[in-house]
Amino acid sequence: MLLAIDQGTTSCRAILFADGGSAVRAVAQREFTQHFPQPGWVEHDPAEIWATQLGVVTECLTRAGAKAADLHAIGITNQRETAVLWERATGRPVCNAIVWQDRRTADRCDHLRREGHADLIRERTGLEIDAYFSATKLAWMLESVPRARERALKGELAFGTVDAWLIWKLTGGRVHATDASNASRTMLCNIRTLEWDNDLLDLFDIPREILPKIGPSAGPIATTAPGLLDAQVPIAGVAGDQQAALFGQRCFAPGTAKNTYGTGCFMLMQTGAEPVGSNNRLLSTVGWRLSGSAEASPEKRAGRAYALEGAVFIAGAVVQWLRDGLGLIRHTADIEPLAATVPDNGGVAFVPAFTGLGAPHWDQHARGTITGLTRGATAAHIARAALEAIALQVADVADAMAADAGRAMTELRVDGGAASNDLLMQIQADVLGVPVVRPGNLESTALGAALLAGLGVGLFRSLDEIARADEPERIFEPAMDPTRSRALRDQWNDAITRARS
Repeated sequence: MLLAIDQGTTSCRAILFADGGSAVRAVAQREFTQHFPQPGWVEHDPAEIWATQLGVVTECLTRAGAKAADLHAIGITNQRETAVLWERATGRPVCNAIVWQDRRTADRCDHLRREGHADLIRERTGLEIDAYFSATKLAWMLESVPRARERALKGELAFGTVDAWLIWKLTGGRVHATDASNASRTMLCNIRTLEWDNDLLDLFDIPREILPKIGPSAGPIATTAPGLLDAQVPIAGVAGDQQAALFGQRCFAPGTAKNTYGTGCFMLMQTGAEPVGSNNRLLSTVGWRLSGSAEASPEKRAGRAYALEGAVFIAGAVVQWLRDGLGLIRHTADIEPLAATVPDNGGVAFVPAFTGLGAPHWDQHARGTITGLTRGATAAHIARAALEAIALQVADVADAMAADAGRAMTELRVDGGAASNDLLMQIQADVLGVPVVRPGNLESTALGAALLAGLGVGLFRSLDEIARADEPERIFEPAMDPTRSRALRDQWNDAITRARS
């Protein structure tokens, strides 16, 4: 069996897969606390994340009637850009983790852009300057936490994205490591050499001593500490959540694309063994790096896959806001039947720019906007506009991605919690004008981590062997009249202009 540790933005999960990687044996999930100390700030307690994650691992094994000794390997997937800083001696965090959604360093990013550093950062990392990424978060910690920089220079502190934090805790502090996909999201890693970049470390004033070792996404990374579980288990797969979903969706051929509907939306298109630059403000990122040389072709022997990525900051989170902030629905699942009670949005457009706009707009100062309200507008119209907003943000990214890749998208593979919403998936197919393919297992992120771990311990011999197990559950074909779809896009573009103003 393969165990996937899936550490997300709002919850920790553990999913136990049968050896073939398709059948789910057990699932355990628990939410953890979201901290909002100031407007625009979002934090997590790393100690709570660890305690919650270890708890769901134990619960998952218990539900399956399994023991750690039954596991071939553990795979880890995680919220990516969230920054954690901790003491090497004690393993205690020195402050709360700064979450990828956090905007406290937006002004710092503006300053870097004005100073002309955008081209260097884009060329070395494939990323846009934005508070989304880890570098400015870590710089803020070193500058703002008492004695943090002094202690970092003495080698007393360790930094990592959440995968590195979990590896550290799982190994009892023996291993400080990350994988190439997570490293590529820090704005400190050269995506061509897959090493920490000296010029960027100097730019952000980051001591190299606090950074983890960059390792493979699949391969022998570490083993769990003695006594943590009933047996020591290899940790053999690690990837950031969106790269893990790309792998779990079997996007092994250049040009294949997936979109994950979670707290945010993340579309990735696999681009092959070399990074592809973007002229449309998308990100060029590492998909995965495999160790070993089991694959036959030179490209696959190299073990690298890159991707273009478009990040939508607020997707499922808009449904949570309708539930918790406005009280329009009691449960997130209520959004679909409510939105389905009206045939259209009644003129209402909703831009959920609660934390700014991601790709392809990259406006960190935009804010959430609802336009077109009249006395005839109802909760159902707002609910439908919210679902349309998710799909329309994805369509904006898809347009930019097709332009950068030089090829039209022929289908979109989907996963994540909101992909179970049939109305949303139909709206997505309508505004994209291409089929939307939903797999039988929506847990593509966790599945990708499990498959990487299986590959890392030799349970699978090749990517071709993994790809053969892929079967869709449903395909949503475009059904909206193109004229109506175009009008919806025009309404959306007008609302985007207002949100950015």
